[in-house]
Amino acid sequence: MPKLKTHKGAQKRFKKTGTGKVIRNNSMKRHILTSKSTTRKRRLRHAVLASDPDTKIISRMIPYA
Repeated sequence: MPKLKTHKGAQKRFKKTGTGKVIRNNSMKRHILTSKSTTRKRRLRHAVLASDPDTKIISRMIPYA
């Protein structure tokens, strides 16, 4: 079998946990932060699990991560 190529864009954005789940960072925290509440900005700091349908696709993109 040939080696699979890693999708470099996905590699920079996603990480796999030890159990194979996919972690992603939240969006909406780059600019116009003055109009967003402190609570909202604090919640956006933490990474979250990707949804189940997306996990399948992302796992194919990062086979060796």
